[in-house]
Order: sequence, then C-alpha cells, then structure tokens
Amino acid sequence: MIVRDRPSGFKLLWIVRGSVLQRIKAVLAINIVLAIIVTVAHGNLFHTKIPITPIPFTLIGLPLAIFLGFRNNTAYARYWEGRKLWGEILIYARTLARQCQSLIQSDLPVDPRQRANDVRVRMVHRTVAFAHALRAQLRVLKEDTAAEHWLVDTEWQHVQQLPLNHRVDAIMLAMGKDLGQCVHDHRIDPCLAVSIDKTLNGLTAAAASCERIRNTPIPFSYTLLLHRTAHLYCFLLPFGLVDITGFMTPFVVAIVAYTFYGLDVLGDELEEPFGMESNDLALDSICRSIEISLGHSLGDPQIPEPLKPVDYLLT
Repeated sequence: MIVRDRPSGFKLLWIVRGSVLQRIKAVLAINIVLAIIVTVAHGNLFHTKIPITPIPFTLIGLPLAIFLGFRNNTAYARYWEGRKLWGEILIYARTLARQCQSLIQSDLPVDPRQRANDVRVRMVHRTVAFAHALRAQLRVLKEDTAAEHWLVDTEWQHVQQLPLNHRVDAIMLAMGKDLGQCVHDHRIDPCLAVSIDKTLNGLTAAAASCERIRNTPIPFSYTLLLHRTAHLYCFLLPFGLVDITGFMTPFVVAIVAYTFYGLDVLGDELEEPFGMESNDLALDSICRSIEISLGHSLGDPQIPEPLKPVDYLLT
C-alpha cells in the first residue's frame, strides 16, 4: 500500500512509485512508436491510405471508458471488502483478548511469558498466530514462519506440517479445544463461554470471507474482452486522428493510451487485494497492529514498533 502525502501541482507529473506506469510502459511505448510511424506516413500503409475516421473511436471510446470504470468499481469493492474484513479481525482479536482475561478464572496474574502454562495467554497469542497464518495463506507464503513466535513449540510443529490453507483451521480448532477444556475445568461459566465462542466464530467467518475474495476472481471472459478492446482501440487510434491532429497525434495517443491501459491494469491490481503489489492491502502492518494491541492487553514489556513505509510502500 502506498502511503504518502498527496503531491500537488507539477510534482504529480513525475511520481513513479505507486503509479501503474511501471506495468504499462512497454505496451505504451509500442503504442507511441506506432503513432509516430503513422504520423510520419500520414496514415498510409504500404502506399495505401487507411480510411478510418474519428467517428468509430467516438462510438467505442465512451462505452469502453464506462465498462472500464465499472470493472474498476467492482475491483475496488473487493479491495474495500478485504480491508473491512481485516478491520473486523482486529476488532475480534481485541475482543477475544479482553474476554479471555476477564471471563476465564485463574488465581495467577496474567504473565505473557507463561504461554504454555496459562490458557489465557495461549489463546491471546494464538490469535496473533491466526492473523499471521491467514496473511501467509492469502499471499501464498509457504515459507512464512511469523506464526511460530506466537505458538508453543509442539503446536507450531503440528501446524507447520499442514498445507498452507489448513493452518488457520488448525489454530481455530486448538482455540475451541482450550475453551472447551476451560468449561470442563469450571474455569468459565458455560453461558460466558458462548460469548467467546461467538468471537471465535467471527474470526472464522472473516477468514472464510477473505478466502472467498482470494479464490473468486472477476470472470476472465469479462476481463479479456475489456483488455482486447482497449488494446485494439489504442493501436488503431493513430489512424483515426492523424488527418485531424497531425504532428500532435503521438501526444494525443499517449494520453489516451495511458488512461485506458492504466485503468485496465489498475483493475487487475485491485481485483486481488491481498497480494504484494504497490496498491495491495498492507497485511504486514495490520498483523503488527494486532501484535501491538494484544501485547498491550497482556502487559507485555516487549511491544514491537508499528511498521513504517519504506520508500512510501507499506507492506
């Protein structure tokens, strides 16, 4: 995720970090070179004039812009839903930390160093591991070991052997078993245990919704149609403009092509919001926020610092 103050005026023209220009520069350059060739040749191809007027581009351009905008709105809706789901995970994590410490009875004070011996600390730390495991699953980070720090050794060894998409379920199953054991040991009233179980259900539902977004892309045929139409439109555009705009044809084509190619690529980035692209969600930062919040709730003296953007990029 790009995090920076909004530049103004002339500075906006020179920003590269976070721009889609990096992804479209090759096809944009080809389009501009073609426009220059068409301008020099005055719209002739092998001594044959290409009889294209601006009218077809007027008829096609407006619907193309509308459909690209509709696709980007759909992609942004997925992006915003993903952000709301991770916001819910943060809320549920804070709620669970409070419930575990206030509802589960114990004669000993909470000590974050006693994870193996204190079910309250174990469940709170396991919530952080849940967030890291979900982040690794959504980003397909098979070698990610961030969750190891928040689990007891035996549990991490078990989780590590599981497929990436099963680790979140295993962590939640362990949470349920600990909660059931607390009820069995009369450390929590069954009626109060229901509230903790609802919080666990909320975490599970948020994770499943993130998986739905990750595994259900926008229909490929719709994306392919817009992609092809945008490229055909931009590559044929010089032939329709050369008789009207003359030597300015490459400049006009560059502006139109940058807009259409940029909208097309931006939709691709926003469609899958959990990746590592510049405009994707900062899941590392959200997980760190969960670590900090839950660490404070346990009175942990070793609280990590919030992640900061590196070259305006917050991962």
